Amino acid sequence: MKVKFERLNPAAKVPTQANPRDAGFDLYATAVTHPSGSAGVFVEICTGISMEIPKGYAGFIFPRSSISGTKHFLRNSVGVIDCGYRGELKLRFSLDESNTCYKIGDRVGQIVFIRMPAVQLIETDVLNFSTRGQGGFGSSGR
Repeated sequence: MKVKFERLNPAAKVPTQANPRDAGFDLYATAVTHPSGSAGVFVEICTGISMEIPKGYAGFIFPRSSISGTKHFLRNSVGVIDCGYRGELKLRFSLDESNTCYKIGDRVGQIVFIRMPAVQLIETDVLNFSTRGQGGFGSSGR
């Protein structure tokens, strides 16, 4: 699969894989902004990259595992990039009490491309039986 990308900022870095078989491509910060009303709540990290994801696929933006060493988290948990979106890839992170954050050039997240099946939702009055039933939120044990 080939994915076209455009650099929207001359400082934008090409997304990279640390290893050829890695699932995700690292995304790099080109700007750190505080959108109106976000001061002290979240920070927006710009990548300077837009992509043309092929039809039938979607891109999912995840935090890098190194974020587990901080108190930060992606505000939307996982960013879903639909194949028709052509805007800049951005990540919004929470801020901790120290207000430390990423710097320009840092690897800030990773994008994973996943094939999306054609899905047709069918309304029904009764769903087939399953052994799990309606059990959720820890119903299968710890």
